[in-house]
Amino acid sequence: MTKPVIGFIGLGLMGGNMVENLQKRGYQLNVMDLNKDAVATCVARGANTVASAKELAEASDIVMLCLTTSAVVEKIVYGDDGILAGIKEGAVLVDFGTSIPSSTRKIGADLAAKGAGMIDAPLGRTPAHAKDGLLNIMAAGDIDTFNKVKPVLDEQGENVFHLGALGAGHTTKLINNFMGMTTVCAMSQAFAVAELAGVDRAQLFDIMSAGPSNSPFMKFCKNYAVDGVSDLGFSIANANKDLGYFLKMVEDLGTQSKIAEGSSANLQAAFDAGLGNGNVPEIFDYFVKLAK
Repeated sequence: MTKPVIGFIGLGLMGGNMVENLQKRGYQLNVMDLNKDAVATCVARGANTVASAKELAEASDIVMLCLTTSAVVEKIVYGDDGILAGIKEGAVLVDFGTSIPSSTRKIGADLAAKGAGMIDAPLGRTPAHAKDGLLNIMAAGDIDTFNKVKPVLDEQGENVFHLGALGAGHTTKLINNFMGMTTVCAMSQAFAVAELAGVDRAQLFDIMSAGPSNSPFMKFCKNYAVDGVSDLGFSIANANKDLGYFLKMVEDLGTQSKIAEGSSANLQAAFDAGLGNGNVPEIFDYFVKLAK
């Protein structure tokens, strides 16, 4: 059976490794990114480069996005030379980024009007997993559309979940990141308060990790706050963006989250203090210096 031609926009650490994995598995790719070196690396392995998102969509059966924000996704979709202008009837757009669910559903409706489908499929795990096709993929959308792209998703993810109607993937990812980033903020401040109170941080970790608070996130926070090792590859800037998206989603649902507001305020403050490029547990440095 002939493999579908894939168009891929967004060749950062995650996207670039996803493309490498697909190329190793025999897929033909059309690629696009502002980083010309990243494009050249893919082209050297046999990918085609394109001049616009419209051209990429015209030449692809499945269009995949691994971009930073909903605003960037909408620009790529709706621009004069964007995906919507070129996508073929029967093609599918897959958004692997973390986007606002209401934006995802709007894009999906506009694609459907042109006879194309959409799947939102945010990712779990790391760029290393992406290179080996071992990601966690939280996919959502029309079941027939999902089944059309599932063989390709199965080559990209060890665990591929179908979560329901379009937008459910992004909703789940934002809930997951709200929980995770709030946990990191709380644990990092716990270590900071211990430092300010003269309590041994390593001993605090030993005590907390012996009880039900123990988690991989606690270990990441301990690695930085106690050992000075920053090994959770997710930046304060990205966490700040995702908490903002979570709050927008909560607002769209007609409710509120005081907990998320607190986490978001702390992440924004750390970002404003110049820590945005650091991994999330590095918010410990902000909390240690925080004055009343």
